[in-house]
Amino acid sequence: MKALTIGGAMIDTIAIIANDRIERMTMLNADNSFLLLEEGRKTEAVEISTHVGGGAVNAAVAMARIGLDVSTLIKLGKDQRAETVLSHLLDEGVSTRWALRDGRAPTGASVLVSSHDRNAAIFTFRGANTLVEEVDLRDEAFAVDAVYVSSLSNESADTFPAIIAKAKAQGALIATNPRVRQLSSRTTAFQEALARIDILAVNRSEADVLVPGLVARFGEGGATLPLVPGETPPRLLARGLSGGGHDMSLPAFFAALHRMGPRFVIVTDGRHGAFLGTKDAIHFCPVLETEVAGTAGAGDAFNATFTAHIALGCPPADALRAAAFNAGSVVRHVDTQTGLLSREKIASGLAAVSDALAVRTWSH
Repeated sequence: MKALTIGGAMIDTIAIIANDRIERMTMLNADNSFLLLEEGRKTEAVEISTHVGGGAVNAAVAMARIGLDVSTLIKLGKDQRAETVLSHLLDEGVSTRWALRDGRAPTGASVLVSSHDRNAAIFTFRGANTLVEEVDLRDEAFAVDAVYVSSLSNESADTFPAIIAKAKAQGALIATNPRVRQLSSRTTAFQEALARIDILAVNRSEADVLVPGLVARFGEGGATLPLVPGETPPRLLARGLSGGGHDMSLPAFFAALHRMGPRFVIVTDGRHGAFLGTKDAIHFCPVLETEVAGTAGAGDAFNATFTAHIALGCPPADALRAAAFNAGSVVRHVDTQTGLLSREKIASGLAAVSDALAVRTWSH
């Protein structure tokens, strides 16, 4: 089974700060929290470490460990950071045949500040990640079974329609995990590509960005899902989705996107679990309760694991559980890749936590 990942490559510098060394402010009437750094003062860190990351690289490593034959199409600078990324990919068994070097910008880099609930604040320098062009999209690169498109930065997002077209021309399973910037600045191009996409994976904030465009086509509101008397609904089911002054129920959101093309729509909600919408059912999987060292990379692990298992022929609910388990392993570590598991370890781990990751299903 061959796969290609496309998107970002980064060098991540992660600073872990003890809770009593940095203040956190949480909004009472919103979902936002802020880490407060005192100006002009040094803050002692528990540890500072450097790792290879980025959406396309994280997804490639996840799929390679699951057992797929993976290559990645990324844009790097001509610098030492690029050498570090390439060496790491080779160590993980990921082909760098389509990894490109460009002297116009350095390799991308991020600084993550991790404290309190370990949902890191991230400073990002996108660098060469913004420089992917259509000329870089060689037809031979797309001769694979699955294409996974992570977030595309700035001008690189302009290549998204061409990426989807080339992947579809090869008959590949197409999965994408766009970020808010891509969804909000290139809405029309994204919506036009949906008819060719098989798996759309977004988090709650990204789903909210899609709401105005869906409401314009299919209307506001929508029905909810039936619950057992006394059952507490998952947060996203109770909250629904909201963007641009418009509201949409979660079932209506899934129904609208299915009418536009994707067979599988994932909406993750952090520690509140994840929903999967198919044409026949809506599935919910909780998160695996664990000690969290860092949440960076959990979404990449979840979405890449789900895509790999669907490509391998697994039933959707089983792929959802595998994704939740692998993401739960990732958050036990401060970086984005140490916790990524093999397919065998995912399967054996799931057998041991079958009740904790039981999937709730509503059939249409």
